[in-house]
Amino acid sequence: MSIPALPVPADSPYLVDASGFTGTAERVFTPANTGEVAAILQEAAAAGIAVTISGAGTGVTGGRVPQGGWVLSMEKLNTIAIQKGKAVCGAGVTLQALQAATASSKQFYAPDPTEWGASVGGTIATNASGSRSFKFGDTRRHVLAMTVVLASGEVLHLRRGEKPPFELPLITPPNTTKNTAGYYLRPGMDYLDLFIGAEGTLGVVTEAELALLPTPADLFTGVVFFGSDDEALAAVNVWRPVAGLRMLEYLDEASLGLLRPRFSEIPGEASAALLIEQESGPNVEEDWIERLEAAGALLDGSWFAMSAADRERFRRFRHSVPEAVNDLVRRKGLTKMGSDFAVPIERNQEMLQVYRDTLDREFPGKYVVFGHIGDAHLHTNILPADKTEWARAKALMVEFAKQAVEMGGTVSAEHGLGKRKRDLLPLQFSAAEIEAMKGVKRRLDPKAILGRGTLFDVDVVAADAKM
Repeated sequence: MSIPALPVPADSPYLVDASGFTGTAERVFTPANTGEVAAILQEAAAAGIAVTISGAGTGVTGGRVPQGGWVLSMEKLNTIAIQKGKAVCGAGVTLQALQAATASSKQFYAPDPTEWGASVGGTIATNASGSRSFKFGDTRRHVLAMTVVLASGEVLHLRRGEKPPFELPLITPPNTTKNTAGYYLRPGMDYLDLFIGAEGTLGVVTEAELALLPTPADLFTGVVFFGSDDEALAAVNVWRPVAGLRMLEYLDEASLGLLRPRFSEIPGEASAALLIEQESGPNVEEDWIERLEAAGALLDGSWFAMSAADRERFRRFRHSVPEAVNDLVRRKGLTKMGSDFAVPIERNQEMLQVYRDTLDREFPGKYVVFGHIGDAHLHTNILPADKTEWARAKALMVEFAKQAVEMGGTVSAEHGLGKRKRDLLPLQFSAAEIEAMKGVKRRLDPKAILGRGTLFDVDVVAADAKM
């Protein structure tokens, strides 16, 4: 093959993700276009060599971490073309680069995952969402077209409205606003939807056409502090229906404690915070003052954005929590232990109480709860002191996953399952449903070379491609 491959030393950045999960590989390829991706996959398919697709490495479930075979890095597929209402991007474009490119046209890309260093291809692979998903939903809603290379090297150019060329099984989704566990198999679905959220196991996305929205003339953005957790949770239920609300995020007292060294201006009496963002309209500030006073918020100590720079500071504030957790856990030589479960909106406080009751008993003072409370999708991160506590925390996460599913929820709302969390898939889906997913995998990737070990054990997909 004329496409150069890089050596793979043990400390290669291609062998680890943001959670600290590590792997091994024989070769790393960095193709410059779709044709080169197709050529690499053709050779791999002929030899039966596993291929792991590598984005920016910001994932936390090990999906981009190879367990042998080849790595296919998308980093050189980084072209961006901005048009009215859409952007055409290579899979290696970062969200930060995309948002910067859209700014001059007074447009923006709505999905807002925690890490703006994530690649477009990676966010499509996991159907990522983020803090603005409360209004704008997940990545799937914003994908207009994609170029996908199948394991065989066949190139597909897919657009909205095009249906799959073969019959797909149907699987009932959970009763949540977000779900990224398993394959998307819904009645009347478009063909491209099958590849969104499939975690690089069905095909390789090399380019995507993404919908852009007009930048609002003004936004009302705030970090609202409360003296008690109960007051913050009560406010969530009252504020969720507010028209034009784009963001409703939560930070508990422990999360604020983790952030105080970085943000000394956090009020000392604050025990919880809600991050809000609403598209401005008549009397918006007056309406919010009334809401804050009625909710018992710490009005004088809360922060409100006066500029785009303030809004960016608030975004960094919210996103500093998982960054601090990741840094803390990695320093102890452990992988991150965090939940990505979501439940139906009406079960939100019930699930939060499950977290609190269990963790106050098992890990007092060693956990944080934060995240997308508007979607009943809170992240619980346990902070174990050593490997023994880490193992105990891992077992607790399985119990939390079971309880989320019992409430009608999902074991993965935005990060996918990758290799680290694939054992959670049978908690949400029956054996027959998982076998249906494997049938789709066999149809599109008969030798199971793509994302081997992601979602399914490495030996569970038979070579027979018949469904």
